[in-house]
Amino acid sequence: MHGMLPVDMTIKLSDLTLEDILPHRGDMVLIGDVLEADDTHALTTSVISASFPLADETGVQPLIMVELAAQTAGVCNGLDRIRTQGIDSNSMGWLVGIKRAQFYVTCLPFGSTVVTRSENIHNYENLREVSCVVHMDDILIGEITLQLYQV
Repeated sequence: MHGMLPVDMTIKLSDLTLEDILPHRGDMVLIGDVLEADDTHALTTSVISASFPLADETGVQPLIMVELAAQTAGVCNGLDRIRTQGIDSNSMGWLVGIKRAQFYVTCLPFGSTVVTRSENIHNYENLREVSCVVHMDDILIGEITLQLYQV
């Protein structure tokens, strides 16, 4: 068994940037704002943009909700990594598997605000199962269950 790593629960979300937490950069950062986060859940907002992957002339395909869910899950799991391993710890991303995805819309219109909530429902060392829900205008538009693995 490895030695215990220092835990610094005093690190606050407001002290960090998305670049500190997520491995994504530039146009691949789809999260606009983090409303709340701890080491088990996160709540984010995103404004749907023509610069998003999967955009066409009518809006963005609903499959983008999988990436929004994965980035939202990355917020709470990245915050947990920073608190338990330090800000300079390995920030490589997680391998993501889609266990289940259900979409209730056919398109996400440009300019609409999407709220994504992720919650770790199982946590086994470097493996997480994450339940995510996506809302637009307080209407449920997607439910995604992800399996995350960090090498």
